[in-house]
Amino acid sequence: MQVVILGTGTSQGIPVIGCTCLNCLSDDPKDARLRTSAYVKTDDYGILIDIGPDFRQQALKNRIPRVDAILLTHEHNDHIMGLDDIRPFNFMQQKAMPVYGLKRVINDIRHKFGYIFEEFPYPGAPKVDCHEIKANEKWHLTSEIEVQTIHVMHGDLPILGFRIKDFAYVTDASYLENSSIDLLKGTDVLVLDCLRYRPHYSHFCFEEAIEMARKIGANRTFLTHMSHELGPHADFEKKMPPGVFPAYDGLIIDIE
Repeated sequence: MQVVILGTGTSQGIPVIGCTCLNCLSDDPKDARLRTSAYVKTDDYGILIDIGPDFRQQALKNRIPRVDAILLTHEHNDHIMGLDDIRPFNFMQQKAMPVYGLKRVINDIRHKFGYIFEEFPYPGAPKVDCHEIKANEKWHLTSEIEVQTIHVMHGDLPILGFRIKDFAYVTDASYLENSSIDLLKGTDVLVLDCLRYRPHYSHFCFEEAIEMARKIGANRTFLTHMSHELGPHADFEKKMPPGVFPAYDGLIIDIE
């Protein structure tokens, strides 16, 4: 299985419009962060986790050949607003795109993308097949791919994390209950939210992310959803404890 980290930035991305901090003015490509998303490839099946407003750019940059399913962590715009750009995959794969999310999330995309779900949509509109899922349950995408959903709190909003085999993805998290931590233990690779150094009401700050990485105990933990306040990648990387790494856009992770 292979994971491509498509984006590691916050809802504003990096560089932030109008900002002149060291991170936003950096020439290091690892300091340019699109909105958070990941692509999981197992055999000939491609799974997209979240589809933010940068998806078209991410798909072209990383030469994504196919998307067979989309898993949504939650309904905030930086995680869903690229949905219209699934159309090329509809055309190439000749089928509607399966999209999985909480009932609340599915209802939200039906509202935000009403034109997709009209009784008689215009020719060329995206084709979507929505599936409601729940937290802390196991289900099969295919006969060989099992997904474990993880209950995550994003401030006061319940959202989802996902575990697929020995890979787990938890973004936009501020709290994980013990039952969720237990479901994440034993993973080889964990991708985990880390917004900034200062505490935040709906995201892990750096100290919280490091402590949560320690509790879960994955062999490798990669931090994502990072703001420009964390500074340039090269400097931030030096602050990592063993086994923890700042992710960057385009990072490829191979998982046995």
